[in-house]
Amino acid sequence: MGRAGRAAGPERGRLVTGRLGGRRIVTTRAPEQAGRLRGLLQAEGGTVIEIPTIAFAEPADGGAALRAALDEVWDWVVVTSANGATRVAAAARSSAAASSQWAVVGPGTADALRESGVEPALVPGRFVAEGLLEAFPPPPLDRRGRVLVAQAERARPVLSTGLRERGWEVATVTAYRTVAADPAPAALAQLSGADAVAFTSGSTVDALVAAARGAPLPPVVVCIGPVTAAAAEAHGLSVAAVADPHDLGGLVEALVVALAGGPA
Repeated sequence: MGRAGRAAGPERGRLVTGRLGGRRIVTTRAPEQAGRLRGLLQAEGGTVIEIPTIAFAEPADGGAALRAALDEVWDWVVVTSANGATRVAAAARSSAAASSQWAVVGPGTADALRESGVEPALVPGRFVAEGLLEAFPPPPLDRRGRVLVAQAERARPVLSTGLRERGWEVATVTAYRTVAADPAPAALAQLSGADAVAFTSGSTVDALVAAARGAPLPPVVVCIGPVTAAAAEAHGLSVAAVADPHDLGGLVEALVVALAGGPA
């Protein structure tokens, strides 16, 4: 059952509906990834404050290593984020890797891959790297199976290490770099009036904390998954809720529950 109320702040007086009832939610995603979360929050009546804290950049070599790797033959190509899926699929067109089976960590990455014309063969039920490891098939019995893991620079080595332990020959390649953005002071000034902040990666946590320079963050902190929550807690933040499932829909549901004062 949705609820109606009066919006706070500059929008006071406007009737709002939805389970978030006009609550002010800070999001920190890169601009090219912000749209879907914004839409989900607004559909629930949330007032979205976008403070992009990260941006995406080409690898230091301009993508040369990625292109060279994709020219080899792989049983599987693994991508771990929507941004990585888009970049790797574009680079893979007309390459040897185009005929590989593709695996992703979660539904958002799967959707990005499909939008690039590639149908993922494996999407795990648990949307973290450990979940993909659990769902990954064993290597072939008659030869050395090969997996290419294309991910962000300085990404966790969980997948590559785990797949090697399971008998796969694994190569990792940098698909892109995540760099800190420089939020405008006017944007950061909105933190003090916000009800909650929604984090979708550890890098967004690190970047917002750095940009805030000791200023308090919104009182309710909600994270998309356990890795992001661990990053928040490492900065001394109290995490009110972790999304389950670990996707954008789960993140919005966790915000609804946390802001209603329910169980995390």
